[in-house]
Amino acid sequence: MARYFDVHPDNPQQRTIRQVADSIREGALVAYPTDSCYALGCRLGSRDGIERIRTIRHLDDRHHFTLVCENFAQLGQFVRVDKDVYRTIKAATPGSYTFILPATKEVPRRLLHPKKKTVGVRIPDHTVTQALLAELGEPLLSSTLLLPDEDEPLTQGWEIKERLDHVVDAVVDSGDCGTEPTTVIDFSEGEPEIVRRGAGDTSRFE
Repeated sequence: MARYFDVHPDNPQQRTIRQVADSIREGALVAYPTDSCYALGCRLGSRDGIERIRTIRHLDDRHHFTLVCENFAQLGQFVRVDKDVYRTIKAATPGSYTFILPATKEVPRRLLHPKKKTVGVRIPDHTVTQALLAELGEPLLSSTLLLPDEDEPLTQGWEIKERLDHVVDAVVDSGDCGTEPTTVIDFSEGEPEIVRRGAGDTSRFE
């Protein structure tokens, strides 16, 4: 059964956040809220977590996983960003965007797109997620909590607990999330390509 953590949306209880972070360090797969919608997350190096996300979402090896980062300094450890792209991304973060960029050697090979050697990165604008990332001290490996054959992500913590009780280890509930996933912008070729229109405004990339 998944542990259920009820977290205040504006003032996350530090003790609870620490418990969630400790469980992630120990290999837990968690469902957690973001500024777009709920996501599945695990530790960056967790092979088991990656495979469990693939199983829950029915993903193939071409799926871009996302590294959810606390800040730009952390993001820069895992992707290569030139000056022009840096300025563009910096202006849009934190926010509901995922950026696809060439990965550095810090990213485990199994997370990379098999042909492009790219990975998704993002910096969320969400108090609870930021508190968790600060306590964890490293990115969360994540994927939108969108179940197979469903059009919209799950938005309620209690519903996630009911439906995924035996396939995730913890659910972090800080209230209702949105239903729109992030806007995905591919910068791997230098120029922005809008891959998915979502919660983030695309006008600055058009």
